[in-house]
Amino acid sequence: MSDTDRTPLDPMSARPLYVQLADVIAKMIESGELAPDRPIPSENHLADEYGVARLTARRTAQELRERGLIVTVRGKGSFVVEQPPTGFPESEAGTAG
Repeated sequence: MSDTDRTPLDPMSARPLYVQLADVIAKMIESGELAPDRPIPSENHLADEYGVARLTARRTAQELRERGLIVTVRGKGSFVVEQPPTGFPESEAGTAG
């Protein structure tokens, strides 16, 4: 994903950055850009790509797991689930966190 394609995050928004980033990744999964059973970008890559802290990228992965969109395999990374839940909400976290 190049700088021109990526959706910018809004640090001034009331929505936490990890929720914004989770929404971006969720849209990539929904569009098929991130295919089932394939890895999502690493925490380090997400942090570099989107200019967020690694902890924010880690919380993004946790959010995506809670939404049922990814699974994390220790030592291997995080992968898109075979069948994401249909009609998943953009964000259930709201502004908590």
